[in-house]
Amino acid sequence: MAGLLKKPFKLALIQLATGADKALNLTRARSKVLEASKAGASLIVLPECFNSPYGTQYFPKYAETLLPSPPTPEQSPTYHALSSLAAETETYLLGGSIPEYGTETQKYYNTSLLFGPAGELLSTHRKVHLFDIDIPGKITFKESEVLSPGNKVSLIDLPPYGKIAMAICYDIRFPELATIAARQGAFLLLYPGAFNLTTGALHWSLQARARAMDNQVYVGLCSPARDMEATYNAWGHSMVVDPNAEVLVEAGEGEEIVYADLKEGRIEEVRKGIPIYGQRRFDVYPDVSKGDVKYEE
Repeated sequence: MAGLLKKPFKLALIQLATGADKALNLTRARSKVLEASKAGASLIVLPECFNSPYGTQYFPKYAETLLPSPPTPEQSPTYHALSSLAAETETYLLGGSIPEYGTETQKYYNTSLLFGPAGELLSTHRKVHLFDIDIPGKITFKESEVLSPGNKVSLIDLPPYGKIAMAICYDIRFPELATIAARQGAFLLLYPGAFNLTTGALHWSLQARARAMDNQVYVGLCSPARDMEATYNAWGHSMVVDPNAEVLVEAGEGEEIVYADLKEGRIEEVRKGIPIYGQRRFDVYPDVSKGDVKYEE
């Protein structure tokens, strides 16, 4: 029986330094994606809001229109930059997230775009759980002041390798998304995310390892580089965790690319040793993956 991961490959997470100039951000992203491709990465991930600063005050200014698809280059220069880059490098490319304006809804979203090696758009994911927190004396942030949530689990088949799931940042705090994806056969959960200095120190690594441990799959978290002169300070520390919740690689705070080799058979090895997939008691509690799950917006 074939494993969930059908063949090994190299995953790259680009901890990108971004600023106020969208064109410069896209140029910088292109340089780093080319670097990752030359290093042998087959799946390359950019961080949350990689083409813009992160903040509710920035989302409307930087938002691009993605629907109807494909958009024109004027509607979404980022879409076309990512599509061309995926085709040029012949890689799977996850464009972390960008601010999106939905003309059909007249609402703003935080949206990921995944492109295939021919430059084709494979899937999008609108952030399902909006980042609304208020930690007294530390940080208050409310994405819902500007953004609207997406409404689906994003599960995508990468034909040579198997299924992956993508979500964004705060989505990782809701284990249902990860559990559904893993029980539907995903071998990798990807979360572009911009945790801050408060929540990053508390929960970034913990969440990555917890989702890996709960589901015995690979997990990748891709952060922007930390910029202490920006209005929002990202945590950094992009990381890949294996199905046994072991950290395979972790970035520092600045701009860098981290790589991890994902190995076929590792998921099955871990699940054989700790066989929770055959020990769940769905006669006692429900299987969340069998409920009314939405896979389309």
